[in-house]
Amino acid sequence: MAQRSIKQKKLRRNSAQSIRFNHKELSAINTYCQRFKVKNKSKFMREAIITEVLRKFDENYPTLWDEAQLRLF
Repeated sequence: MAQRSIKQKKLRRNSAQSIRFNHKELSAINTYCQRFKVKNKSKFMREAIITEVLRKFDENYPTLWDEAQLRLF
């Protein structure tokens, strides 16, 4: 039980970040949320951002050799 409590405290969201959208961007987000029945916009945006960050990290992982050295032919 104590282990779970410690994990929950570590995962607690204490940091805030604000995002500003123009009218067209916000309209697109609202339309998307209505069409796909998104109930929690914060969760949706958080997951979209983290997905993109992790994708970029995956694409740009450090390699042992320079990319030019890998292209032998």
